[in-house]
Amino acid sequence: MWNPLRTAPVLSWIFTVLTLASCGRGNRPIVIGLAGPLSDPVGAPMLAAARMAVDEINAAGGVRGRRLALEFYDDLGVTDSAVRIAATLSAGEAVAVIGHAFSRTTLAAAAVYAGAPIPIASITPSSSSPDITEAGDWLFRTCPTDLSHGDALAKWAKDGLQLDRGAVLYVNDEYGRGIRRAFVDRFSGLGGEILEQDPFLDSPPDMGPFLERIQQGGRTQFLMIAGDRPQAMGIIRQARALGLQMPILGGDGLEGIEQDGALANGAFVSSAYLPILTTPANRRFVDQYRNRFPNEGPPNQPGAATYDIIHLLARVIGESGVKRAAIRDGLSRVGREDPSYRGVTGPIGFDAHGDLLGQQVWISEVKDGAIKLAGER
Repeated sequence: MWNPLRTAPVLSWIFTVLTLASCGRGNRPIVIGLAGPLSDPVGAPMLAAARMAVDEINAAGGVRGRRLALEFYDDLGVTDSAVRIAATLSAGEAVAVIGHAFSRTTLAAAAVYAGAPIPIASITPSSSSPDITEAGDWLFRTCPTDLSHGDALAKWAKDGLQLDRGAVLYVNDEYGRGIRRAFVDRFSGLGGEILEQDPFLDSPPDMGPFLERIQQGGRTQFLMIAGDRPQAMGIIRQARALGLQMPILGGDGLEGIEQDGALANGAFVSSAYLPILTTPANRRFVDQYRNRFPNEGPPNQPGAATYDIIHLLARVIGESGVKRAAIRDGLSRVGREDPSYRGVTGPIGFDAHGDLLGQQVWISEVKDGAIKLAGER
């Protein structure tokens, strides 16, 4: 997922029942760490969904006769904060960590978790960089990679929209380059032609010269934007001002773009999860989330995946115990030696690298301030 810098103050709380602290060690809560940009719209649903899951598990009797507790920190989406938080969680009582949300912070923290005197497993709900695949045996993820997003978008452009020629505008970092590379490779392999591949750095970027060249060429049928939502909206405004009305495609960095008004209409966005999915598990989760947090928007992918990870950890801890190494080993068996966990976001199991097995990517279309599955009438 996209990795911006945030400026909100760091927050740290322990979500537990204080009276449990005076009980014998065998009755103390099992602590699960949570780290991400919790003051940011991308990360706030992580904390909300984690609280829901912990409450559900505790109401059902907890795990091994003990309650679960959250120790959570806001990393601001900044690598320095992520490293400090990773050191704190590694040295504390947490038995596993959910986080971080963005690839940059996840990769920075992973080395700390794995290098601690007693290493601790971390599970990222949403970090999609291909580099995470090689980040070690203590890191897992429950989302598709950027390669899967780029591949799905390319297939939709060629087979779903039946377009043959396009331009790719991408932020020049590991996120943008990863999706660009996967999209271009797949689209070209399907017989399509990429007429432009233009990088940018600023937010919002000034893509005027590139868009004018696209306009003058007259052959481009779509724009693929590999960046974040504010960057994409800046590019769309510039494109529409020039009279370019072709379809817009983008990766999960464009999450929430349906809230940006009429200019976002017709955009196609890849996602690892959508709140509109009609599976019984997801409908139940979304209804419960909205009932508990009526003033918030629908849950996003990091939130839904965090909810699933809490329940997955409860299962693994129930089977393997509370020692960190045992939890890591238990996670590594999920989906291979042990059954996959059937969650809100779909089945969760891990390959030998800790990547999600059977990666599913959905393509949605923005229409009148809402999203629908692409291709649905």
